[in-house]
Amino acid sequence: MATDAMQDIAVDMLTEAQARDELSRLASVLTAANQAYHTEDSPDLSDADYDALKRRNLAIEERYPQLKRADSPSEQVGAPLAEGFTKLAHSVRMMSLANAFDAPEIEDFDRSIRRYLGLADDAPLAFTAEPKIDGLSLSLRYEKGILIQAATRGDGAVGENVTVNARTIDDIPQTLSGAPDVLEVRGEVYMSHADFSALNARQEARGGKRFANPRNAAAGSLRQLDAEITRSRPLKFFAYAWGELSEPLAPTQMGAIERLSALGFSINPLTKRCDGPTEMLAHYSAIEEQRATLGYDIDGVVYKIDDLALQARLGFRSTTPRWAIAHKFPAELAWTRLESIDIQVGRTGALSPVARLTPVTVGGVVVSNATLHNEDYIAGRDATGAPIRDGKDIRIGDWVQVYRAGDVIPKLADVDLDKRPPGSERFVFPETCPECGSDAIREDGDAVRRCTGGLVCPAQAVEKLKHFVSRAAFDIEGLGAKQVEQLYRDEWIAEPADIFSLKERFGSGMQQLRNREGWGEKSANNLFDAIDEKRKIPLGRLLFSLGLRHVGEVVSNDLARHYLSWSALINALDAARAAAVRYREAEQAVTRERQAAAAEGRRAKLKETRDGCWAADPAIPAEARAAWDELIGIDGIGETVAVSLVTSFGQPTERASIDRLAACLDIQDAERPASDGSPVAGKTVVFTGTLERMTRAEAKARAEALGAKVSGSVSKKTDIVIAGPGAGSKGEKARELGVEIMDEDAWLALIGA
Repeated sequence: MATDAMQDIAVDMLTEAQARDELSRLASVLTAANQAYHTEDSPDLSDADYDALKRRNLAIEERYPQLKRADSPSEQVGAPLAEGFTKLAHSVRMMSLANAFDAPEIEDFDRSIRRYLGLADDAPLAFTAEPKIDGLSLSLRYEKGILIQAATRGDGAVGENVTVNARTIDDIPQTLSGAPDVLEVRGEVYMSHADFSALNARQEARGGKRFANPRNAAAGSLRQLDAEITRSRPLKFFAYAWGELSEPLAPTQMGAIERLSALGFSINPLTKRCDGPTEMLAHYSAIEEQRATLGYDIDGVVYKIDDLALQARLGFRSTTPRWAIAHKFPAELAWTRLESIDIQVGRTGALSPVARLTPVTVGGVVVSNATLHNEDYIAGRDATGAPIRDGKDIRIGDWVQVYRAGDVIPKLADVDLDKRPPGSERFVFPETCPECGSDAIREDGDAVRRCTGGLVCPAQAVEKLKHFVSRAAFDIEGLGAKQVEQLYRDEWIAEPADIFSLKERFGSGMQQLRNREGWGEKSANNLFDAIDEKRKIPLGRLLFSLGLRHVGEVVSNDLARHYLSWSALINALDAARAAAVRYREAEQAVTRERQAAAAEGRRAKLKETRDGCWAADPAIPAEARAAWDELIGIDGIGETVAVSLVTSFGQPTERASIDRLAACLDIQDAERPASDGSPVAGKTVVFTGTLERMTRAEAKARAEALGAKVSGSVSKKTDIVIAGPGAGSKGEKARELGVEIMDEDAWLALIGA
């Protein structure tokens, strides 16, 4: 069995040989992750994934202790040092912390300590609870009150000498008054959210590296070979522990932390003494609720035995203390405040609501925006009207739970009604476009409200132009999304046709371009030449470039193969318009019937409703009905695509824009298949049921290559129906119409396959 496949096998199902291979894999993956996180400040695993791998490694070692490797990740702290820094040995090893992820593990932590110390279940046992800062660990050594060295954690035993850099951090005192003769203060270097955003803005302005999160920014800033760079970065420091001491700071953890504060160090104000797991977990919840407003990143809460004498008795495991544990927050979840709701308009006119959030780190990435899908989602219901989130709506000012779907797109999972501001109001979704003021309508059956402005709407116009020049569309060299935005902003182009008249309309335009950064006479001429080269365009590619709703590359090419020419396509869509309008009315009637049936608790008769409305208007011209039937009969083209096509080409403003574009182009007919001698050339065929000797896609491709038209429905125009097992209604209709029916073997024999 391949090692990569073993990651999916439960630990208790691994054989000894499999376990040995899996430990080897885990050692390699975790060592690389440690290097990326601690040495390179560029983690390639999320905290959740890293923790899961470490837990798996430990579980295998517990099941097969004889297989524990000499380089076991469970024995590692940190990672090797980066080049460029001298080494400093820690007089007291810098340890890591064991992790817990739920309340039962914290209760187990308490019980295990009591067992170790021989304490009764009801004996008093106090802990401290403090936020776990997500930064870079640092050890500061003071002798006779003077800072003499600063070192990173490194591998726990030896760290990097960053003394010069540490001296530039305002939170780190250079001298102490009243401190022990030898005092090693341990803490965390971090960066606030506000400072992180400002740093990234400065980095971006000068073309520098953007940091993924404040932890990476803080680590990268402290570990600069040039201390002046560190000085320019807004670093902060929280003290929370100590290493070597010439005399005790206090008899308790809490007392020692307060002593560090008195000496001039910043300590976390949320550190609290707790009497047992109940208070510890309550403080964990309280800290988690404040997480988004702290202004800096935390990824959990650290619990420590308060009595330092008990800490000494408990001692250490190989890499972690027995008297402390880190209670981690769920890696992909966080609570934060919803500051506002913005409406963005896409190229199809869709109004998409976006949540603007108080920044919070989720899964190692700072999240300040999240999708809100549509107005139903904000209102607390799905497309059918059923409640989601128990019917809780989303309002500005709410505390919301954020998660990263698929570790990519931030979304909202829940709303905390207990924290809803008094007087908050339901969000009213706009009925006009925020970009152009046109009506924003929501058609029956559509979950999205859309702007009716078309190319009049600047948001739709610029997005359509970006799509128009994209790689799968016109792909004009030197004219990408950035250039399109610039030309649109300067009012040189407003619609696709304007691109092809740039050179004509701006006889002096070349001079204007020459005066802009990044343009010269040569680059302007190159652009005009590249535009001219794209005037000849295949029909399918042109259709895709228009950016019509529901019309992607596959649909565009299917339409091109069916109609072959631009004029034939235009004539067919114009002919089908009257039928499409009536079909849309029928769909609206279906929606009303569905809603009425739901309100009355009965089952809707949707097919009867649609067919009744469709047939109710005998005034639909026969030519329109035939054109509509042909359009929806194309394999892969259903009613939804057909309505979108006919509607787009039927709107006067959009049609005029399309006509102006077509006048600039040499639109190439779709290639007719080389079908000489083909027994099915020009015939319309329908595949139905299950094909057993080829896939449906392969069957369609073969038929089209032989000059046949493949339809998705049976009509009087159908010549052959190829019926496999389970043919159903299409087979019945073919028999009613007297259409030739054959099985798959007969079809293959006919085409000589």
